[in-house]
Amino acid sequence: MMNVKPVKHPEFTTIAGAALLAMVCVLTLAGLTACGPSSAGADGGGERRTVAPSIHDYVSAGTGKPGGTLRVSIAADVSTLDLQSALALSGSWFGRILYDNLVYLDDKGNITPWLAKSWTISADGKTYTFRLREDVTFSDGTRFDAQAVLDNFTRIRDPATKSPLATAYIEPYIGGRVIDEFTFEATLREPYSPFLYVLAQSPLGFISPKAIRERPKTLGEAPVTTGPYVVEQFARQQKIIFVRRTDYNWAPDFIQHKGPAYIERIEVDIIPEAISRYGSLVSGQFDITLDAPPQNAAGLRSDPAITLTSRILQGNPMRAPVINTQRAPFDDLRIRKAYAYAIDREAITQMVGFGEYTPKTDFLASNTPYYDPSFKDVLHYDLAKANALLDEAGWTGRDAAGYRTKDGKRLTAEILLTQSGAPNLVVVEVQSSLKKIGFELTISQMPNEQRLVHRDAGTYQVMGNYAWHTNTPDALYIVYHTNQIISDKLIGANLSRLSDPELDELLSAARRSTDPAVLKDLYSKAQRRLVEIVPSVPLFENHNIIAYRKRLKGVIYDTSHNRPVFTSAWLDEEGSL
Repeated sequence: MMNVKPVKHPEFTTIAGAALLAMVCVLTLAGLTACGPSSAGADGGGERRTVAPSIHDYVSAGTGKPGGTLRVSIAADVSTLDLQSALALSGSWFGRILYDNLVYLDDKGNITPWLAKSWTISADGKTYTFRLREDVTFSDGTRFDAQAVLDNFTRIRDPATKSPLATAYIEPYIGGRVIDEFTFEATLREPYSPFLYVLAQSPLGFISPKAIRERPKTLGEAPVTTGPYVVEQFARQQKIIFVRRTDYNWAPDFIQHKGPAYIERIEVDIIPEAISRYGSLVSGQFDITLDAPPQNAAGLRSDPAITLTSRILQGNPMRAPVINTQRAPFDDLRIRKAYAYAIDREAITQMVGFGEYTPKTDFLASNTPYYDPSFKDVLHYDLAKANALLDEAGWTGRDAAGYRTKDGKRLTAEILLTQSGAPNLVVVEVQSSLKKIGFELTISQMPNEQRLVHRDAGTYQVMGNYAWHTNTPDALYIVYHTNQIISDKLIGANLSRLSDPELDELLSAARRSTDPAVLKDLYSKAQRRLVEIVPSVPLFENHNIIAYRKRLKGVIYDTSHNRPVFTSAWLDEEGSL
């Protein structure tokens, strides 16, 4: 056994170190994301520029003033406050408001203590033993201990919890054991090098076992957690109110904050209209919007009272509507490649992101460890190649509407969407792009329950556009490995229903390895394989654009989710801006 406190796995040291240079894309020029190298000077010259992060992006800058109410706006309600059962990480903004984790990443990507003081890893990489803090309590007064860890991991792995997030992150976990009150042992099916890193993510935060037993149906509205705030009110589609815990005193050592959070109350209003989020922030009605409208970024950036930042979430970038590789016409690789070449990402990102998003043609976010830029131009926009591939596949006829035909049948595919409003701009623009090569994309809207039936059974051709955020390159396994196809045992994230033995072996081997050179080679080969078999079509980086008034001080960012941490934030009531 080796003692590990803190642990530094060299294969992932770029998670929050050098990779943060790409991850922290501070928007400084009107209409442009600052991602990637630039020759722009102080005035920018109209070009993109990157602002290097400082330690103050992740560590508390000093003592703040306690008290006050933070007024927050977001674009959409969350489905649940129970992140263990969440279907998406759209709710990760409240992860550090409610939840604590066993470990935390520092700014160099090293694993550091949090609720776990120390840990050991067995020589075969299958057993992790955690020594826990002894002073942590849930907001219902019950103690956080080894039994609580076991109960939470059991709940996460229970198929009844129906979580494609948390379950995917610890899928190799097969059981745990309470050694003593504050010592927990986790057993994995096989070596899984991302294990400690995923334990730093908020879906692996903890809920009171007492609440799990006694009131499980209320956990979505008022989870009982160990975090710095508790839920006072959750009014669907309207407002969420969090209130500070006065007894909180176990923030991650790395962020250098002691004691309770400074801000007394956090009031979150759901404001779907972009212009309203913009106007209410500028007028001072709100202190921060966690969904700054990209169309208003230039105005926010030019306002001396506002700070605006854009940060790329690690993992898989935003994908175009996801294709089912097991159903026609996308079971033909030539059709999949034509689909990729036909999509004008520059035009789409300009349409939906107003110049604030970074177009993407490869399969890992650029800030993810072991991202290989060698394949970033392989699936570029090229209508000539798209048309040639469709000709090669035999779709050479044309019907009266201009769509391609073969054997009297039109080249068409159906995308399944929910009935909640009009199709989003990405879907509409992809539909338009495909029409240019004679490929019809029809839109079918239905109740979400019906859509999920098709999703689970695999009876669809195309689903909506998605991104998958996680803090390791294992995102590729989660989204593209055969084992992640939805089954009666797992709500997997492989919506492409891809099954490729070569890719499977590369991604499985990467999970087992801790050798940086081996991992670099395996993940490079995996990224190469993905552009060869095209199971989906990347569109743009998964950006998180935030704007806040400068009276809000001490905002830092979580190194796993790149979302604000409000534990050390405070309000300068005397500030003029």
